[in-house]
Amino acid sequence: MDENTGPAAPGETRIVDIRHLTTEQLAGLGVSQIAYVKPVMMNGVRAFAIHAADGTPMALAGEIDVAVAAIRQQEMLPTLVH
Repeated sequence: MDENTGPAAPGETRIVDIRHLTTEQLAGLGVSQIAYVKPVMMNGVRAFAIHAADGTPMALAGEIDVAVAAIRQQEMLPTLVH
């Protein structure tokens, strides 16, 4: 087992070569820190879908400002996708 597996100890810095990440590790990057906002049409009305970094749908908002505010309220980084 690689010494760099598992969580880092408090105050410890780990350097990881992303070329050696598993598919699952790569898919999990940013899941709890980043959310994506994507414009969508819902019943003929423009809305904004909020998704986790792994693509999991989380919410729907009527306005982009509301979507961004909801993401920031959860202490996540909003990222726009078009």
